[in-house]
Amino acid sequence: QPQLVESGGGLVRPGGSLTLSCTSSELTLNYYTVGWFRQAPGKEREGISCISDSEDSSTDYVDSVKGRFTISRDNAKNTVYLQMNNLKPEDTAVYYCAVGPWASLSGDEYDYWGQGTQVTVSS
Repeated sequence: QPQLVESGGGLVRPGGSLTLSCTSSELTLNYYTVGWFRQAPGKEREGISCISDSEDSSTDYVDSVKGRFTISRDNAKNTVYLQMNNLKPEDTAVYYCAVGPWASLSGDEYDYWGQGTQVTVSS
């Protein structure tokens, strides 16, 4: 089972920023769609952003993060980033990256998942 590793989570005040990273030592991420998902306590997992493979690199976002979050990839570093600005308490969740063949915000379309990184937005 290929591994994905997320990093960059932490505690941030409302209005602050964090950048999450997703990388893999076994998968070449530019061949795949990479999605970011989050799950808050007691809530369903939510797809928040995805970027298609490097032939296209089209992006998609859930409405609640549009204008605040930006997904990007650095193929040289085999890393996909999620830049999160103007964070709100409701963004508090465990954030996961995943890879799959199709650009989608549905977790059902993804084959491999990371272990997650905690993001807490609190004053």
